[in-house]
Amino acid sequence: MKFIIKKEDLYDGIKIVERATSQKAVQPVLYNILIETLDNAIRLTATDLVLTVITTVDAQVEEQGKITLPAKKLNEIVSKLGNDLVTFDVEEGSTNVNISCKKSKFDIIGISASEFPPEVYNYEIDDAKCFDVELKPFLKAIRQAGFAAASYEVSNLLSGIVCDFSNGILEIASTDGNRLARVREKINSDITEQTQLIIPSRTLNEFLKMGSFIEDESIKICKDKSTIVLKTEKTLTISRLLEGQFPKYNQLIPSESPKQAVVNVSQLIAAIERVAVMIDDKISIVKMLFADNELTLSADTPAAGKSEDKIDIQYTSEELLIAFNYKFLLDALRIIESEEVIIGLNASLSATVLKPNSEDDFICLIMPVQIR
Repeated sequence: MKFIIKKEDLYDGIKIVERATSQKAVQPVLYNILIETLDNAIRLTATDLVLTVITTVDAQVEEQGKITLPAKKLNEIVSKLGNDLVTFDVEEGSTNVNISCKKSKFDIIGISASEFPPEVYNYEIDDAKCFDVELKPFLKAIRQAGFAAASYEVSNLLSGIVCDFSNGILEIASTDGNRLARVREKINSDITEQTQLIIPSRTLNEFLKMGSFIEDESIKICKDKSTIVLKTEKTLTISRLLEGQFPKYNQLIPSESPKQAVVNVSQLIAAIERVAVMIDDKISIVKMLFADNELTLSADTPAAGKSEDKIDIQYTSEELLIAFNYKFLLDALRIIESEEVIIGLNASLSATVLKPNSEDDFICLIMPVQIR
């Protein structure tokens, strides 16, 4: 196998697929990236047997072949090369790969491609089971509503992100039981009937990170039994779907809140971050006192001390003291794109709603914690 490729193109390809390599593999080959030559390109594939990412990169192929190389070491080597042409050369029957770029040379030991799971890179897509979706609103919706998914057990439904496609509207939501995020985006799509998919949060979050490398205006979403495929011109993201009944999250969102505060997002983030300096990570609680157009934030850690900060807000309802995990607040505030956030309040132990003071259809629901 021998091919010549631009360093920049190769590096982008590695960055797209490397996150799908296994972190705790029984099979050593799952730490590797499969490199295959095509007619005028190479194909890179990585998998942990749950998530698979495949991308194609233009290259000048001189001899056909395939090999797997350790993702971490390959990334380190290519990242250090100059912005020039890179040559990969493997003698037939060998797993020793010579990588050269100008005067730089590396010999890296790989694993035979025959050990790579064949069902992964021989995946066939039935276009009849696909529909097109605009890329930008899809990525925006993932970024805004995917952060609230649970981080435990990938088989648990709450570790998934529910995507509902119907009548030109994409609704995405996630919840870990303590918070809930939901967004609705208008999309141009050729889907004709309502479709709901529960996709592992890791799959969509990894796809989100690939977004900067994807130039397509739309993607194909293909459902085949228990498998989901996100297809762009040069990249496939393949993952299993989660099966079951996702919680009826829209029923949990209050139709209205008896008390409302309008707060500057950047000022609130800065105040939380200042108060959080004195917060014990095991507790992670910040108290918030809403009263007379002012918000007082405070924290009290017996072993470290106290902190307090105040900011001006729009709030004329009765005084309310409430407490939250400050990390949940920051997660929600940092993805709100409007200058102000509307905070819908009820009682000290009732769910609190955060939504942008704009036309964006985004809502985050956060459960408060009991003040002791």
